[in-house]
Amino acid sequence: MIEVDEETFGVLVERALESIPTELRRQMRNVVVAVEDMGASPNLLGLYQGVPLTKRTTTYAGALPDQITIYRLPIIRRCNTLDQVVQQVRVTVVHEVAHHFGINDARLHELGWA
Repeated sequence: MIEVDEETFGVLVERALESIPTELRRQMRNVVVAVEDMGASPNLLGLYQGVPLTKRTTTYAGALPDQITIYRLPIIRRCNTLDQVVQQVRVTVVHEVAHHFGINDARLHELGWA
């Protein structure tokens, strides 16, 4: 396992978010992205909590922000190099952002982002 401190990991998450096409990032309204050390499961790399854009109706107003959480320790435990961490962070961020856009796990698997 490689060591990646919280600050460096946060920068990697920011870079992964910046790699998402601008047109898509502009549509990400009312979304908070957070980094935490661990989730409920030691194998959970990321988590999307909220109402996907495809499920929002005219009654969607005043809602708390959706949250995407990226879990640092499970990701770095899977990796041996910083390049692997960078790649896994990007895959995890794209995967969770895709959930915000209403893309399910089965489709993400088909697209190679599972």
